[in-house]
Amino acid sequence: MKKCIVFMAAVACTLQLSAQGFKTRQDSVSYALGITMAETLKKSGISNYNEELVKRAISEHLAGKGTMDATAADKLYKEETKKIADQKALANKKAGEDFLAANKKQKSVQVTASGLQYKHTTEGTGLQPDGNDKVTVHYHGTLIDGTVFDSSVQRGTPATFGLNQVIPGWTEGLQFMKEGGKTTFYIPSELAYGSRSQNKIPGNSALIFEVELIKVEPVEGAGNAKPAAPAAPAKK
Repeated sequence: MKKCIVFMAAVACTLQLSAQGFKTRQDSVSYALGITMAETLKKSGISNYNEELVKRAISEHLAGKGTMDATAADKLYKEETKKIADQKALANKKAGEDFLAANKKQKSVQVTASGLQYKHTTEGTGLQPDGNDKVTVHYHGTLIDGTVFDSSVQRGTPATFGLNQVIPGWTEGLQFMKEGGKTTFYIPSELAYGSRSQNKIPGNSALIFEVELIKVEPVEGAGNAKPAAPAAPAKK
């Protein structure tokens, strides 16, 4: 029986290789290596390059005949990727500022002294947390272009954390909510991750979170003073 299973696995592997146009595992690994290198190039953000020189560099370096040593190449590569990342971060900053400037004109959007914007969609009636409490929430986070970067709603499992353990926009914003409430937060990059990239979040990104406050667990201690809420919606 065991030999049969091994044989069947080998047949399946052979059929898969054949379907992909590869005759041996070495062929598959070689192609996979190329895909991995291509993905690295895509993630680098470098699009203006000479493909023939890339191929030549790989061939010459593997043969030990490269005209640029690995240390110098790595330095140049990091300089270029940093320059591209900095340019994207500046563009993200401008896009976020433009978005927030327009968004604050929406009806019911509140703006705090820190620049945080929020809009209650459902007013809660339960406990209201301070900055020292634990909360359980459902949330859906997107970039301003609608790209989803994190969502407990999609995972189907609420998240629990201390309000002193999250980004400033969350620490401030959730203190305006009560249990049972639902609020949309529009968070400037400086109240989020700043210029740092964070997984699917590029540097200097303004963020949008739809949050449902499910439960507040009061934590004994001084806590943080609740931020002052705006007296009225932002002027239109």
